[in-house]
Amino acid sequence: MPHKHEICTMQILLIAATNFEIQPFISTNNNIDVLITGVGVPATIYNLQKKLQDKRYDVVIQAGIAGTFLNDSTLGKTFLVKQDTFGDIGIEEKGNFSTIFKLDFASENDFPFENGWLINKHLLLSAELVTAVTVNKVSDSEIQKQQLIKTYNPAVESMEGAALHYVCLQENLSFLQLRSISNHVGERDKSKWKIKDAISSLNIEIAKTVELLNG
Repeated sequence: MPHKHEICTMQILLIAATNFEIQPFISTNNNIDVLITGVGVPATIYNLQKKLQDKRYDVVIQAGIAGTFLNDSTLGKTFLVKQDTFGDIGIEEKGNFSTIFKLDFASENDFPFENGWLINKHLLLSAELVTAVTVNKVSDSEIQKQQLIKTYNPAVESMEGAALHYVCLQENLSFLQLRSISNHVGERDKSKWKIKDAISSLNIEIAKTVELLNG
């Protein structure tokens, strides 16, 4: 008789930017398709879209660590991202950032955007919901940090989240973005990061989410 973790009733694709972020889960669960996309928006969009050409999934779960704009109590905690957007597509002039929507280069309601956001309406309520922003450059710039807060007021920052939302919304495919907090945005002192705690929390949440999906 197969073990419970070997049974999967849904077609689930688990994706992550790097292997180490989800290694604890995949080392004991071989019944779910896994895709390591690589870091950043271009790699995520290309590799996820290529994978979806081969097989239709019921749900795509993206899991990874991330930075937070919130307080210390969030370090090591895992969240479910409700809405995300590309946080650095726009124009910067004299220290001020303007989105392509604000500049009328695109409509903030051009599909799949709604009011400038890529919103997940197929949410599994297994974790606290947050708003996130996706950037192509993680830095220690306080100016960049304040621009993101002023423009988007996000709780979480990653380098791949909006790419997941964009592709899955375009493909009319259910998806979930799980993000576990390893550090504060702008903090480059790795001794203050909680990577081990974040990965542990993340993989526990992945297991809970998969179990809930499979009923």
